Amino acid sequence: MNRKGLYFMIALALGGAGAVHAQDNTAPTTDSGDHPAGWVAAQSEKGYDSRWYIAPTVGGFYNDSDRHTENKQVYYGIAVGTFLNKNVSLDIFADRTSRDVDARYGGGSWNNTNIGVAARFYAGSWTSWRPYLLAGVMGSRHQDRIQPGVGSRAWSPAGELGVGLSKTITDSADFRIEGGYRYDWDDKSQPEKDGYGDWFLGVSLVARFGAPPTPPAPPAAPPPPAAPDCSTLDSDGDGVNNCDDKCPNTPTGTIVGPDGCPQKVVIDLRGVNFKFDRPRVGETDIAKSLAVPTADSIAILDQAVDTLQRYPQVHVTVAGYTDSVGKDAYNQKLSERRAKIVYDYLTAHGIDASRLEGPIGHGKNDPIDTNATDAGRARNRRTELQVQQ
Repeated sequence: MNRKGLYFMIALALGGAGAVHAQDNTAPTTDSGDHPAGWVAAQSEKGYDSRWYIAPTVGGFYNDSDRHTENKQVYYGIAVGTFLNKNVSLDIFADRTSRDVDARYGGGSWNNTNIGVAARFYAGSWTSWRPYLLAGVMGSRHQDRIQPGVGSRAWSPAGELGVGLSKTITDSADFRIEGGYRYDWDDKSQPEKDGYGDWFLGVSLVARFGAPPTPPAPPAAPPPPAAPDCSTLDSDGDGVNNCDDKCPNTPTGTIVGPDGCPQKVVIDLRGVNFKFDRPRVGETDIAKSLAVPTADSIAILDQAVDTLQRYPQVHVTVAGYTDSVGKDAYNQKLSERRAKIVYDYLTAHGIDASRLEGPIGHGKNDPIDTNATDAGRARNRRTELQVQQ
C-alpha cells in the first residue's frame, strides 16, 4: 500500500465519520432522557454496538536503534472492525511509516507497511472510559530505496502487544488512544540482523456505519388496579360498608344507623321501676325486685338488650336512683344495688361488660318526679342507661 492510497483511505474515513455524526443528530429515538453517549447501545438487546466501523489512526514510533534509522517518526493507518461482544473487538488494519536511514549507513529512506489483525479486550461500562489490552499479528513489508533487491521489498511476520483507553463520544463514534510494543522478525533489511522491537503510541477516531441500535422501548404501563369491592370496605370505620354508607367520613365514634348516617340512640328504661326498698342486700333475681306488673319491666329491659345488640358501638353508663325516703347513706347503697342488678341482667343477656360503665349509684339525687306523692316516688325508684355520645 503506497502513501497516496493511505491518504485517500484516511480522508474517506474522516468523511464517513462526519456522515455518521450527522446521522446521530437526525436518527429518531423513543427515549427523551438525558443519557450519556453509548447508553442506547448498552441498553439494546445485545448490550453493545455491533455495527462495523472504520478507524483512521495517527501516532508516533520509537524505533529499535538496530534499524539504523531515525528513532522517532510519525505513522498513520486505517482499520475496519467490529465488536464481537461488549468486551472484545476485532480489527483488520494497515499502517505505514517512512524513515530516514542514518547517514553513516548510506542515507536514503526506509519505508515500512504493515497489514494485520488486532484484537482488543475491554473492561468497564460501555458508556465510561474503558481500558483495554491489545494483541495483534501482521505481515510487515520493508522497502529500502538505497539498497534495491530482494531484501529491499521483503515481507516478514510481526506481532504487537499494548494497552489503551477508549471512550464513546457519540452513539456512532469512539475515541481511543493506545501504546505498545511491536516486534518485527525482519531478517532481510540487514542480513546480519534478525528481528527488531519498536514502541508506538497512537490515537484513533472510530466511526460506525449504519443506523444506531434502537433504544429500548419504555416498559409497558401496568394495568390499572381493579376497583376494590365496596362491600368489603369501611373507610370511616363506622361499621357500615362503603356500598351502603350514605354518610361517608363520619367522625370516629359517631353512632350511626344502618345507612351510615349519624343517629341519636336513646335507650329508655321508663317503666322499669323497683319496689320500695328493693333489691335487698344479696338479692340477684331482678324479677323479685321490680314493681308490678313485673313482665312489663322485663319487656323494657329486653328491648334495651336488643338496642345494644343492634348498635355494638354504643356504650352506656348504668346508673341507679332512689326516692327521698330514708337516710342518704342507705339510699346511696340501695341505688348502687339497683344499678348492679340491671348491669348483671345486661351482661347475662350477651352485652359485653366493656360497653358498660358502672354500675353507679346516685341515691336520691336527680329525681325525675316529685317525691311528695306515692306515684312520683315510684318513678324515682329507677335505673337509667345513659348513652355515651
